[in-house]
Amino acid sequence: MTASTTGLFAGLLLTIAIVAGGWVGLLLAIVLGGGGYLVGGHVGGELDLTALWNRRG
Repeated sequence: MTASTTGLFAGLLLTIAIVAGGWVGLLLAIVLGGGGYLVGGHVGGELDLTALWNRRG
């Protein structure tokens, strides 16, 4: 299991712990799951998120 997958599951499990049910819970699960995936991918070296902040216009 990759670090990004672990981050995805962590975000989803946190969402279930915070909110149980409803459309708001579904949207929160998507947002936190995506955030967990991004952070886990960055920590695991699969994603380079520094490129987003180092862009020069």
